[in-house]
Amino acid sequence: METRDLYNVRVLPGEGTTTPLTEEEERRFRAVLLNELGNEIADRGWAAFPAHTPEDRRRLVDVAHRLSAHWGRQVFAEAEDQCRMRLCLAGYEAHPTPLQAGSGSSVR
Repeated sequence: METRDLYNVRVLPGEGTTTPLTEEEERRFRAVLLNELGNEIADRGWAAFPAHTPEDRRRLVDVAHRLSAHWGRQVFAEAEDQCRMRLCLAGYEAHPTPLQAGSGSSVR
């Protein structure tokens, strides 16, 4: 057996755990979400995106709030199920009482 020098080796997180994003990565990810989901909502009135963690859900509610501010039209964020959220304009809601971006509703 041969011994090798290992450089730039990192321990990977265990299965089922997440690694937090750096501030720069978080900023870039939110910008991509804003652009991509904004385009999809503009095209068809709604967009759905995976949201497996509370942080994912908070991120999508923030995107809905930013789109509302940018467009001057309310963008709603509602849970489709335990792993997916739907962002939509008024009239495209899947449920009768969506969470409104900026309404003070907390996401758990």
